[in-house]
Amino acid sequence: MKTFRGGIHPKGNKKQTAQKAIIDLAPPKELVFPLSQHIGAPSVACVKPGDTVLMGQKIADANGFISSSLHSSVSGTVKAIEKRLHPNGVVMECIVIENDGQDTPAPELLQPEDDYHTLSKEEILKRIREAGIVGMGGAGFPTHAKLSPPPEAKIDYVIVNGAECEPYLTSDYRAMLETPDEILDGLAIILQLFSLKTGYIAIEDNKPDAIRVMTEAAKVFTNADIRIVPLKTKYPQGAEKQIIRAVTGRKTKPETLPWQNGCIVNNIDTVASIARAVIRHKPIITRIITLGGAALKNPTNFRVRLGTPFSHIIDASGGIVCEVKKIIMGGPMMGLAVPNADVPVVKGTSGILLFDEKQARLDNESPCVRCSKCLYVCPMNLQPNLLDTAARNDDFDGLVKLHIVDCMECGSCAYVCPSRRRQVQQIKVAKVKMKAKAQ
Repeated sequence: MKTFRGGIHPKGNKKQTAQKAIIDLAPPKELVFPLSQHIGAPSVACVKPGDTVLMGQKIADANGFISSSLHSSVSGTVKAIEKRLHPNGVVMECIVIENDGQDTPAPELLQPEDDYHTLSKEEILKRIREAGIVGMGGAGFPTHAKLSPPPEAKIDYVIVNGAECEPYLTSDYRAMLETPDEILDGLAIILQLFSLKTGYIAIEDNKPDAIRVMTEAAKVFTNADIRIVPLKTKYPQGAEKQIIRAVTGRKTKPETLPWQNGCIVNNIDTVASIARAVIRHKPIITRIITLGGAALKNPTNFRVRLGTPFSHIIDASGGIVCEVKKIIMGGPMMGLAVPNADVPVVKGTSGILLFDEKQARLDNESPCVRCSKCLYVCPMNLQPNLLDTAARNDDFDGLVKLHIVDCMECGSCAYVCPSRRRQVQQIKVAKVKMKAKAQ
């Protein structure tokens, strides 16, 4: 099986939701849209309180090249533009919309489907940008920017990340089973941008049904040569540099981007969103999420509207069965612990996990015993133990020499540490401090 050096094998915990089809969840009465749902400059509101909006209508413009526009996921009235809590814990400017329950579509959504073969590269990129598409795996980097590498870039691999290596999450898995044609169309559109004929969809071997369904769909797909690449199940197989190494065999140099290695990598939901935007003129107004965790009564896969409060989704699944000790947006390895269940779904919300006391338990740290387990599992070949020490001592020069910028914060080091050292937490804090110092 294709794989990379290092990594870990956490328990998958995917059986709860792997066989549960995606359910379309009706939106609530009030929805909240943070203006920052992506890497880069926050978008700028183009509506004002009291305005009537339609489903799919743009409500905020991209503010520069590394930014993304935002669209209303319902029809209704702009109730307010005010500061609300983002899932990342930051209070920021948000557009609050009162849902009228009609889902009246914007005119763009009523346009006939287009044949993307007739569109130019510029037209495709414009539609992707106008649709507000960002990396839906959680990174949130604007997709139009990722698909616009410098002129000197020579792209020869386009890879779709179907690994979904985070425990609990099965939203991408269900999308591969239920909407394979959208994924293939999205990949073919990206291939057209780079004048390539062959694309790759990489899937971990713990998803045999997804490998089978995507392989069968690719065999009859006539618009491009799509190859399904089974990968060894290992975390973090879905990280960009690791999936590039597994699929192409190429070693990525420190502090380089995928395009510098001739590769473009996008996740399943992002690619499907490209197909919907380019062919059907549909912006990002929904996303598929996995609801899981021991505190939840009925783990489920939902397709929800952006702006929906977590609490609405939890109630729709049947509620909780015990006291919730931690709520995580995303997976347990790289996800964010959120302040409460009143925060809204954003573009990067791939999952909502509700942990009970046992799952949320945080052991006390002990001194490092120099066992070197963290060095062995680090997928970036870094020295997490030394990064941890430098971070605790605010040794910023030392952190630079240890290549802290290459740390993807996957948490593999903390996972295997017998002393329960919180290396990744210290590294995250150090990055914030270094950024603040630079500013």
